[in-house]
Amino acid sequence: MTVRIPHDALVVLVGPVASGKSTWAGRHFPNHVVSSDALRAVVGEGEHDQRASKDAFAVLEDVLDRRLRRGLLTVVDSLALDPKQRAAYRKVAKKHGRPCIAVAFDTPAEECRRRNRERARRVPASVVNAQLERWPHTLEVLPEGAFDVIHVLTGAVDVPVRVVPTGWQLAGSAADRQSKEPTTMKFGLQIPRFAFDGGPGELGHHLEHVAKRAEEIGFSSLWVMDHFLQIPQAGREWEDMLDSYTTLSFLAAHTRRVSLGALVTGVTYRNVAHLAKIVATLDVLSRGRAVCGIGAAWFQREHEVYGWDFPPLRERFELLEDALQLLPLMWASGSPSFDGRHVKVPEAICYPRPLQDNVPILVGGSGERKTLRLVAQYADACNLFGDPATVRHKIDVLRQHCRDLHRDPSTIEVTHLSSATIVGERHDLTPAEVGRMNAGTAEDQIGRFRDLADAGVQHAIVNVPTMRTADDLDAFAPVVAAFATA
Repeated sequence: MTVRIPHDALVVLVGPVASGKSTWAGRHFPNHVVSSDALRAVVGEGEHDQRASKDAFAVLEDVLDRRLRRGLLTVVDSLALDPKQRAAYRKVAKKHGRPCIAVAFDTPAEECRRRNRERARRVPASVVNAQLERWPHTLEVLPEGAFDVIHVLTGAVDVPVRVVPTGWQLAGSAADRQSKEPTTMKFGLQIPRFAFDGGPGELGHHLEHVAKRAEEIGFSSLWVMDHFLQIPQAGREWEDMLDSYTTLSFLAAHTRRVSLGALVTGVTYRNVAHLAKIVATLDVLSRGRAVCGIGAAWFQREHEVYGWDFPPLRERFELLEDALQLLPLMWASGSPSFDGRHVKVPEAICYPRPLQDNVPILVGGSGERKTLRLVAQYADACNLFGDPATVRHKIDVLRQHCRDLHRDPSTIEVTHLSSATIVGERHDLTPAEVGRMNAGTAEDQIGRFRDLADAGVQHAIVNVPTMRTADDLDAFAPVVAAFATA
């Protein structure tokens, strides 16, 4: 048995005096425990100053609110035998959209009494006995409290514990399902950073080896971001950031099978007809492996630095729709004119034509009213984010748009973008890093992607935050292999 704790959860310890709660919490989460006893020492004369309890719990409530607002894993070390107290914990977790996990310590009564007798400062025996008498009923009604998960420990503090990204608590069973009833899914590798050892002089060397290794492992696609400055979500503005389509052409020269695309091209960055020429050139030089990822653009800072217009969102979406109409015309036979709301082309001329009869167009973003409708109307693929429940909802919205437009939704590939970091059972990542990097064992990752596959994802695109060399991709190989055949 392994106790899996979500990285941003509120963990409520429930059990009588001396049942092992503090020992367990201190062993596994020394930097994340909020103890009612410790807060009595802050606001009173010491941990056992019962007169300070009201103030201590008022401070505890404030601490929980602030920690959960920031998404910090928080372990509440109090008796939690009072149902009203447990309800208050669940309420604050719900307020901030955090999982609320109960860990109940079902330690034998005599063991609790023995531990209490060995304490330097004992709890009165009458108090301990009263708690132990109530404990069977408390354990019985605990499932009625609407905790997300309840773990019951029978007196042992050595049960393995692992922090996992939220939603991965049942990843082990999903991985087992993939092993017994496999389904297929493609994997793509996104390279959002170029922070390799050796600086710019070694970038080409590292990219060549990463691309070749990704292809050997079985990745189906390679992607780079279309940015000219590093974005705040990925790193510092002064980090090295390569031009997207120049980089894709370089990757094309060092691979033979993977498809290649920008995730996603900002429609405001280039003349749309020129973009069609760039993508067609990439398709020809890669022997038919280009994908045109495109979106409405969002990074205003980049526009300011490079002197590009950054029109209001409505206009950017109108420009995106112009592009979705013009690009196929540029790649098809003939040279028709195009007169859109923002783009006008007297003759759609592009030679050589792409080698593919239809260069796939992927629209980035998952806005339900506009973006997914544009996908249904014009695109070959969408790119979604989020957990399986979110993905299911977005796919349902996309399917409704397809019905409205009389399009078969099965003709649209569902892709999903996320980070993925493989770690061992033991690692040095903080809970926040676990969540931010989607860190888990290979088995966890297999289970996670099986859940996404069941939700409708056909092509999982991942970036690996810890990747510094091509060898760092090897840990992900078992995940790709698990979905290679069904």
